[in-house]
Amino acid sequence: MSGTGGALRQFPAFPHQGGWLTLWAMEKFSLSKPFWFVLGLIALVCGLAGVVLPLVPTTPFILLAAFCFARSSKRLSHWLENHPYFGPLIDNWRRHGSIDRRTKKVAMAVIVATPLISLALAVPLWILGVQVLVLTAVSIFILTRPDGPSS
Repeated sequence: MSGTGGALRQFPAFPHQGGWLTLWAMEKFSLSKPFWFVLGLIALVCGLAGVVLPLVPTTPFILLAAFCFARSSKRLSHWLENHPYFGPLIDNWRRHGSIDRRTKKVAMAVIVATPLISLALAVPLWILGVQVLVLTAVSIFILTRPDGPSS
């Protein structure tokens, strides 16, 4: 450790490597950051798809993306938290475990419209049944969350 002034503590590397890893190197090399980053990107893409696709939910994926980016990317976490549309969703959820009333109304409108559009398009009944089951579960979740603070 000469020349380092004792600033870096050294730990033995894996025995078969026969070398030493510094504490700094062990902290910098972690597989968890790439995992959270990739999962965050996937969640963000799914959330953005949910903006335009009726059966894909937006809010849960955006909340998952915020969770992942908080563990992997300060820049993307900051961008998402300060986004004009997604930022308030994240803030309400983190502070109050709530979904604001406007988001609930939009979600319920899409939930009601989805099976109606499917009926108009004459989709098979089993698909319509799956939609109704999934959307009922999503509706129960959304409607049982608090509205959050009064603005």
